[in-house]
Amino acid sequence: MIDFTDIIGHEDIIRHFKSSIELGKISQGYIINGETGSGKKTLTRALVKTLQCEEGGTEPCNHCKSCLQCETGNQPDIVWVTHDKPNVISVEEIRDQVNSDIDIKPYSSRYKIYVIEDAQLLNVNAQNALLKTIEEAPSYAIIILLTNNLDKMLQTIQSRCIVLNVKPVREHDILDYLMNELKLDKQKADFCMDFAQGNLGKAIRLATSDEYKEIKENVVKFMRHISDMSVDDMIFAIKNMELYKLKVSDYIDLMMMWYRDILMLKVSNNPGRLMFKEYYSDIRKQSSHISYEGIEKVLKSMDKAKVRLEANVSFDIVMELMLLTMKENC
Repeated sequence: MIDFTDIIGHEDIIRHFKSSIELGKISQGYIINGETGSGKKTLTRALVKTLQCEEGGTEPCNHCKSCLQCETGNQPDIVWVTHDKPNVISVEEIRDQVNSDIDIKPYSSRYKIYVIEDAQLLNVNAQNALLKTIEEAPSYAIIILLTNNLDKMLQTIQSRCIVLNVKPVREHDILDYLMNELKLDKQKADFCMDFAQGNLGKAIRLATSDEYKEIKENVVKFMRHISDMSVDDMIFAIKNMELYKLKVSDYIDLMMMWYRDILMLKVSNNPGRLMFKEYYSDIRKQSSHISYEGIEKVLKSMDKAKVRLEANVSFDIVMELMLLTMKENC
């Protein structure tokens, strides 16, 4: 069952929600912003379940009819907006699922709640249609937008919503979860924690992959041999990595860990602090060839690649630009 006590981290957002519920000052519009896997959906599920709980507290009771319906996804007064196309939420979908429905009073609950995941995909017309609805929403209506790119949301939408930015989860909290809940050994838990950079969902995604070992080995093989590979070979290798079902951005994050190891070795000369400890000799060799400026350029190019991929820029173009930077500085 999902409630606030199950959530790792995000104490500031949970405090805000609980205080708003206690004071009866729930906003009719929220934007929850954070990268994929950062906890936006879990926070939202806990919030809407609590708001609709028949006992009216700051935690769901988990036994009333509404709480049980939330657990099965059948609460009639919570609408999770869907969209047909993968890269856009259209004005027609907002009109059909939100605007034309919002004046119908709640079936059995205090509120009628609309949740729009991937709100960064709302086109301008859809956002304008939604803006009018937020401005004129009946008192029982709440609209929650989940986005991984706040800049895609119109300022007029942002100004009429409470914007909550999801912060990274503390490293020791992620480590405790991986070791105590997922029963990982310390070495694997440390690796997944470092990979996640404060995103618990990312840590879990890698930790629970049946192909964890193969994923790590493929990235290592790629990083060890980049000086001997052409850019075309490198693009081909990255495309093959997708067979392991992680996102391309996850593979870029794993590569960034390799470069952070190179940087760590250059700074501290301490192999004990490396995440890829078993490949110390390769990291040592590469660290002697690349400058601090080169490492910075590569890491920046990787960050840019992730942003461009989120913006649906051509995969081959994005990878070529990033890999050229890697080749120039290997």
